[in-house]
Amino acid sequence: MPVPRASRNLITAYYDRIRAEIGRRAPAPATAPGRFAPGSALPGLDRAAREYFSVATAAWGPLAEVDGHSIRLLDLTGNPGTHTTKTFASLLIVARAVEHIRRTGEPIVLFTPTSANKGVALRDAVDRAIATGLVRPDQLRAIVLAPARSRSKFRSSALSREPELARRNPVLLLDGARPEQVKDLAREFAAREEIRPGAPRLWFTLDLDNYLVADAARAFLEHDVDPARGGRWHAHAVSSAFGLLGYHQGREQLEAAGEADPAAHPGFLLVQHLGAPDMVLSLLHGDHDPANAPRYRRSAEYYVQDTDPHFPLSAQDPDEVLEPTFYTRRPATSATMDPLVRRFGGTGIVVSRQECTSRYAMIRDLLTAAGRPMPAEHSDLREWSLVMAMTGILNAIERRLVPAGTEIVLHASGTYSAADYRPIEPSALVPVTGLAQVSAAVDAALAVPAGR
Repeated sequence: MPVPRASRNLITAYYDRIRAEIGRRAPAPATAPGRFAPGSALPGLDRAAREYFSVATAAWGPLAEVDGHSIRLLDLTGNPGTHTTKTFASLLIVARAVEHIRRTGEPIVLFTPTSANKGVALRDAVDRAIATGLVRPDQLRAIVLAPARSRSKFRSSALSREPELARRNPVLLLDGARPEQVKDLAREFAAREEIRPGAPRLWFTLDLDNYLVADAARAFLEHDVDPARGGRWHAHAVSSAFGLLGYHQGREQLEAAGEADPAAHPGFLLVQHLGAPDMVLSLLHGDHDPANAPRYRRSAEYYVQDTDPHFPLSAQDPDEVLEPTFYTRRPATSATMDPLVRRFGGTGIVVSRQECTSRYAMIRDLLTAAGRPMPAEHSDLREWSLVMAMTGILNAIERRLVPAGTEIVLHASGTYSAADYRPIEPSALVPVTGLAQVSAAVDAALAVPAGR
């Protein structure tokens, strides 16, 4: 059967479904210090809201036929302000904040740790909310905490170019040996937050449900344009697999409503890199113990192993970090994802930079033909998620890790090159080393008076 080409706005096309899912998952509005949440209400879809959501586009279509496997492309990178799937959840988070501000008059500060892309998308959504008139700059701010090594991924925007907006919406950069320390530090800061008279509410947005509700729309699009009939896997480059878990939640909605066949629920292919392979380790061995990874030996040109087809057969460095946005170690989501893979089918695979670069020309040709252009040189890439996922698919097929005839849906969750954006202005970056500096930086951002 021919694979259709289709595109949708994943938020406005499924607004009622998303609104219902947020209402089901989001807690009631909370006001306790360190636990603030605005509730589940979204704005009505008037002209300003539609303009605000206009970048929430996704495209579906054929990508390739490889060794008897039909590969579809689900392109989630259409927002030029982010080029990643983090757009969808961030737009909904900010929309909920906007509705709370309208209802109560209380300003909100969004606060989250990020490896980069989540923070870029949250800032882009705040920028869009201001630009479309949904909110005033003094009513809504975004403060993100990221590892210093992610500096180059942050983008110039009105939030960094305009001095007043830059002071209200700083990017805090943490120097440290472990990038995942930003999560611990951000949680510690949020837990100690105190309500000060006249200060905005601080919403710590790093909650799985804030992302699941947006990613559920992937299942709605699939069901509308190319329903699964069995024998299909969804492939995704993952750190904690929020995207696939969200897809599964959307699929469960459809099945519960009698709109989709539970027997046709797709399986999953998790793709990771050597810098953080914990979800694959858990899937294959039942825990995150790095001792279960294969041992590499030095060859003439690369480090190699031939004992585990789920791991790179060759790598320039067994400890390399191909994509720093994937840094999560021992993710709690493995406890949910592992049973889903065992129930519906699938596996995990880890890729190396050498494997990605050796396949890059082929991957670029396939994606360009499918309407997703890539830079001519892989050295220009600044986000490897899409290339990682495609490399994982090709390796898994070649190594017979995918059952014969299985269809594969490639989730294009992120890709961008140096030519796609201008780096953030240094004046918008605030270096921090611990809790005291984070608190001081937040206080300084809140102290910026309303100027427009």
